[in-house]
Amino acid sequence: MSPVSPGKRKKGAAGKGKRKPAPSARIVSFGHRAAMGAVVLLLLVAAVWTSWSDAQHVVLAKGREHGTLTVTGCRDGACSGRYVADGPGGEPGRMTIEESVAVRKGDELRVVVKPGTNELVRTDTAGLLYAWVPLGGALLLASLVIGGGLRLTRTAWGAAVAGGVLLVATFFAL
Repeated sequence: MSPVSPGKRKKGAAGKGKRKPAPSARIVSFGHRAAMGAVVLLLLVAAVWTSWSDAQHVVLAKGREHGTLTVTGCRDGACSGRYVADGPGGEPGRMTIEESVAVRKGDELRVVVKPGTNELVRTDTAGLLYAWVPLGGALLLASLVIGGGLRLTRTAWGAAVAGGVLLVATFFAL
């Protein structure tokens, strides 16, 4: 073997380097990642927006009218019944709550009134989890985009597990 002079490189496996991608390939790659990131962001923002419309009444329940709803019947996606407010000044009346698989005739539910309406939202743990179901579904859907489109497998698994846990916890809480 002859010594290699300092100015010359020996050809072979050690001499081959990784080629840089062309600038246009980098732009396309960046555009792809930006588009996939925007899809994930859109999914999650829409889910939080949808979930918050009901969750705000449960999370920020202080100062709102609380009471108990005794379900008398369900039809057309809503259940109605006799509502009795907690504390003085609450008058019994007929109110409605969104129908879910766990509501049956005769059930007594702890509820809070949506301001300015005759609609109610459950205030227990099941009600809180049920309000966040759209976020759980969006996390599952976003995990596919994160894993497949962005190639971030650990992040995708984290999002999928978080969404799955939320949905399963809601199922068992109801």
